[in-house]
Amino acid sequence: MEGENASNKVIELVNEIASISDYRPPVKKQYCNLARRLKLLIPMFEEIRDMNKDALPDNTSNAVLAFKEALESAMELLRFGSEGSKLYLVLERDEIMNKFYKVTAQLEQSLGGISYDKLDISDEVKEQVELVLAQFRRAKGRVDEPDVRLYEDMLSVYNNSSDAATDPSVLSQLAEKLKLMGIADLTQESLALHEMVASSGGDPGARIEKMSMLLKKIKDFVQIENLVKDDNLGGKGIFSKVYGLGTNEKSHQAPVIPDDFRCPISLELMKDPVIVSTGQTYERTCIEKWLQAGHGTCPKTQQTLTSTVLTPNYVLRSLIAQWCEANGIEPPKRPSGSQPSKSASAYSPAEQSKIGSLLQKLISVSPEDQRSAAGEIRLLAKRNADNRVAIAEAGAIPLLVSLLSVPDSRTQEHAVTALLNLSIYENNKGSIVSSGAVPGIVHVLKKGSMEARENAAATLFSLSVIDENKVTIGSLGAIPPLVTLLSEGSQRGKKDAATALFNLCIYQGNKGKAVRAGVIPTLMRLLTEPSGGMVDEALAILAILASHPEGKVTIRASEAVPVLVEFIGNGSPRNKENAAAVLVHLCSGDQQYLAQAQELGVMGPLLELAQNGTDRGKRKAGQLLERMSRLVEQQQEVPTQTETQAQNEDTEPPLITNPDDS
Repeated sequence: MEGENASNKVIELVNEIASISDYRPPVKKQYCNLARRLKLLIPMFEEIRDMNKDALPDNTSNAVLAFKEALESAMELLRFGSEGSKLYLVLERDEIMNKFYKVTAQLEQSLGGISYDKLDISDEVKEQVELVLAQFRRAKGRVDEPDVRLYEDMLSVYNNSSDAATDPSVLSQLAEKLKLMGIADLTQESLALHEMVASSGGDPGARIEKMSMLLKKIKDFVQIENLVKDDNLGGKGIFSKVYGLGTNEKSHQAPVIPDDFRCPISLELMKDPVIVSTGQTYERTCIEKWLQAGHGTCPKTQQTLTSTVLTPNYVLRSLIAQWCEANGIEPPKRPSGSQPSKSASAYSPAEQSKIGSLLQKLISVSPEDQRSAAGEIRLLAKRNADNRVAIAEAGAIPLLVSLLSVPDSRTQEHAVTALLNLSIYENNKGSIVSSGAVPGIVHVLKKGSMEARENAAATLFSLSVIDENKVTIGSLGAIPPLVTLLSEGSQRGKKDAATALFNLCIYQGNKGKAVRAGVIPTLMRLLTEPSGGMVDEALAILAILASHPEGKVTIRASEAVPVLVEFIGNGSPRNKENAAAVLVHLCSGDQQYLAQAQELGVMGPLLELAQNGTDRGKRKAGQLLERMSRLVEQQQEVPTQTETQAQNEDTEPPLITNPDDS
C-alpha cells in the first residue's frame, strides 16, 4: 500500500510540475528540461499504481519512496525557478545550480533503483524510462555555460552604491535579459524578494537588501523608459504630465489606453488595481468575482494562487491617475469600500496581542522600550498590506507621531520610517496627516540623522500623492528643509528630496515657495556637477518651475541658457526635451533669451531634436524653431526699413517749408 500511495503522490507532484507555466530566464533551459523528463515518467508510475502491491519487489517500493522524496525537493526547486527572484537566480547561480545537480543526481539514483525491467509494464514505457535515465546521466555530467556578461553586469551594479556611475545601457541590457520590462514584471520581482524577506523572519540580510537596491535602480530606469515610450499621442501621455506639459496644449486624437492600465479580465481601464500572489495586477472587483466563483488560479498565468490576499498597486494607480489627467479624462473613482482583504479585527488573538504589546511599549517611559517597539513596527509595516491595516486600526499612528520629536535619533528614525511604511496603504495617508504628523516629519527632516532625513523626505512624497496633502505639506514648512536636503544630502537623500519636491510642485501654490526657498540655484548647481547624478531630477523640476512667473524670472537670472543649450545638444532624450521645455518658457515674451540661444548654436541641435526626438521633444523643438524663424525675419527686416528711410530722407523735400527761408 505504501508503494501505491507513493506512486499516487509522485503522479500528483509531476502533474503539479507540468502545470508550471514558465521558468525564469537564468534557469529556463535546465528547469524546462527537467520538467519535461519528469513528465515522461507518469505512465510508468500509473502502471505501478495499478499493479497488485504484492507484485512489487521491496527494492522497487523503497526506490519509489526515495524518488518521491527527491521529487519533493525538485518541486521546491522548480517552484522557486518559476516564482523566485530573477536577481537571486543570477547572483547566486552557483548555489542554485549545485542544488539543481544534487536533486538531479537524487532523481537519477532513485529512478535507477526501480526494477522496471522486471515489472509487468509495457515496452513503450520501459523505453521512455531508459531514455529519461540516459538524459539524467548526461545532464549530471554536463555543465551549461552561464551568461557571464549578464552576471558581470549585475555584479557591477550590485556592488556599486553610486547611482551616478551606473551606465544606463547596462541597466537596459539587464532589464531586457531578465525580462523586467513592465510594471507587472517589476512588481512580481519585488514580491519575490519580499517573500524571501518574509521567509527569513523579517531579517533579509545584506544580500537581499543589496538586491532590493539593484531592483530599485532597474525599476527607476524601466519606468523612465516606459514613460518616454507612452508619450505617443501629441505629447498627451504620462510623460508629458509628469514632466510639465502645459494644459493648454490639446491633443486631437482619442487617447489609447496603455495595455498595462487595462485589467486582463475586463480589458477596461483599472480603477482599483490590486496585485495577486502571482504578481499579476487586476481590477479589484473583477478578481474578487473570479475568486468568489471558486477559482484558485491566476486568470492570466493559470498558476495556483498561494494566497487570496489582494495588495493595492499604488504605483500603477498613481500612473493611471496621471495618464488620465494628462489626457483630459476624469481619473477613475475607486469604490469607497476598497481595502485589503484582512482587517485588524480578523487577526488572531495572538497577532492582536503582539501589536497591542508593541503599542504599550511605544508609550513606555523607557527610551529603550520605545526604540525597540518602533523598530519592530517599522519591520511589520514593511512586510505586507494586512499589517499596515492592523497596525493603523490598533491606534499606532498617533503614538508614532509623538515619537518624532523625542531626543533619541534612532527612535526618531524608526518612527518616521514606520510612518513611511504605513503610508503605503492609501487609507492611512489621510490618518497620518490628520494625526498632525507633518510638523513632526518636518522636524526630523531638519534635525534627524541622514537616514531619518531621507526617510522623512520619502514619507512626504508618499503622503503628497493625495492632492489635498500637497497643500497641507507645503503650508507647514516642508519645502525649505527639502531644498536643504537636496543641496547637502547623500546621493539617496538628494533623490528622495527631489522626488518629494517634484510631487509637491505639481500644485501651483507650492512652486513659489520652492523658488523662494532657493531651489533653483541648487538645481543649477546639480546640473553642472561633474558626477551628473541628479541631472534627470533637476531638469524635471526646472521644467515644472519654469511655468511659474517667479520661477521663470529666477531661472533667467541664473544664466541658465548656456546650460540648457548644452543639454539640448548632448543630453539624453528625456533631458533634451525637458531642457527644451524650460527654454520655451524662458523665451516666452522675451526675445533676448531666444537670441542668446541662437548665438550659442542651438539651431542645429533643435533641428536634430525636431527630427529624431521624442514626441514631446519634437513639439518643444518645433515651438522654439518657429520663434527663431520669426526672430530671423525681424532681424532681416530692421536694416531694410532703415535703408529705405535713409533713401527717403535724401530725395524727398521737407513736408513744411518756412516762407522766410525762400
